[in-house]
Amino acid sequence: MTRTVFCKKYKEELEGMSSPPYPGEKGEEIFNTVSKKAWEEWLDHQKMLINEGQITLADKESRKWLNEQMELFLSGEDYAKPTGFKPVE
Repeated sequence: MTRTVFCKKYKEELEGMSSPPYPGEKGEEIFNTVSKKAWEEWLDHQKMLINEGQITLADKESRKWLNEQMELFLSGEDYAKPTGFKPVE
């Protein structure tokens, strides 16, 4: 049977992830409140932000900014998009 969660991004019951994406409390929170679909979409968007913005993950401020964008994205709020970004409809 597939595990479901009430996804905070889509505001509906959707398939959940099979394991937490991070260790610790943050990973558990995401595991329990974010759908597999939303998490996979975030990973794709994160790659785009890193590549297009030439973000260096070794930089503490860049990682902090990326985590803030993750929170916004997963909460369904306005988040950073690369220049010229057009969402797929």
